[in-house]
Amino acid sequence: MLTLTVLGCDGSHAGAGGAASGYLVRSWTSGTTVWLDAGPGTFANLQRYCDPLSLDAIVLSHEHGDHWSDISGLVTAAHHTLDWKRSPVPVLAAPGVQARLGKEAEGILDWRTVGDGEGADVGGVRMRFSRTDHGPVTLAVRLEGDNRTLGYSADSGPGWSLGALGSGLDLALCEATYTKDHEGTAQHMSGRQAGRTAKAAGARRLVVTHRWPTIAAGDVQSEAADAFGGPVAQAAVGRGYSL
Repeated sequence: MLTLTVLGCDGSHAGAGGAASGYLVRSWTSGTTVWLDAGPGTFANLQRYCDPLSLDAIVLSHEHGDHWSDISGLVTAAHHTLDWKRSPVPVLAAPGVQARLGKEAEGILDWRTVGDGEGADVGGVRMRFSRTDHGPVTLAVRLEGDNRTLGYSADSGPGWSLGALGSGLDLALCEATYTKDHEGTAQHMSGRQAGRTAKAAGARRLVVTHRWPTIAAGDVQSEAADAFGGPVAQAAVGRGYSL
């Protein structure tokens, strides 16, 4: 069984009591645990669901702080409070992220910069990356494990589609930052655009995420559902999904 747990889902910054982008992906058959994006607040929430020492890999989609900055929390914990006797955690990151953190993670994180079209295997999870319509370089990722497939859009405008991750998505985790009234105001997707791209990709299920805290969740979710042609879930901290 492949599972997804939401550690944070606010877009651009964490809202009151919330957390920015971050997810825990697990292959229970192989015992593989992946921290997918690490926005502010997600390290605290990650500790509710797994021991940080058990992480098999960290995937960071791009260098905007709302997607990676809580890596600093893990590094601080490794230096001061965790019994860090393990090998460095593999990090698969878009270009530019490593330079943001500096050298304080030496011996704790094992960095690998990845790019468009590249793949990686971590335990029982196979990944493939696709560059999205977002600046700076931002990578969506297809994750396969336990005969199930998750597609994560990361951040993207409508110039990229979930179809770039290939067919057979059992669940699409797609950014829907705002509503159709805001389309074109930033390099992100609306609920309507997220629903359309998930439908065109043939995704079986859709979960929308990365909503700006000032946008009503119900408005994003309803227009995504109308465009997708079926039920759509709105990501929320602590929600889990089995594929």
